[in-house]
Amino acid sequence: MESTVRYGVSSPDQLRSMSGRAFLEAIAAGDLPQPPICETIGFRLVEVGDGRAVFVGATGQHVMNPIGSVHGGFAATLLDSCMACAVQTIVPQGQVYTTLEIKVNMVRALTDETGQVKAVGDVVHAGRRIATSEGRLVDDDGKLYAHGTTTCLIMDAP
Repeated sequence: MESTVRYGVSSPDQLRSMSGRAFLEAIAAGDLPQPPICETIGFRLVEVGDGRAVFVGATGQHVMNPIGSVHGGFAATLLDSCMACAVQTIVPQGQVYTTLEIKVNMVRALTDETGQVKAVGDVVHAGRRIATSEGRLVDDDGKLYAHGTTTCLIMDAP
């Protein structure tokens, strides 16, 4: 039987009850829902590690811009997600994070025929209050389409 992906927003209590990594592992395993943005744009969290988060998505007509290429926001959203969630993997229970800054470099055009791409985020620095990470958006052959960096603030959960 094929499993169905669930989408939704987890409760604040669910978020506060576990570490950032455990929370993301529950999403990747299907125990908690994938965020609604994943359904809207067509991507999902597939891998979580210590200081690492990986999302996959597929290009297509649903992410095209008026000039006939994939909208840059598709790449930026996947990179924002993998880089920020990489930081989330190092956040202890009772703390959360927010993005302070994001930088994305597009190096090759995505088209509706590119197909599946993978966004891989890895933490570069993890301090007590500030963490940085980097991400790469690649196709199944490892060809680079975009890369970026982010800075996140780590704080106590409300």
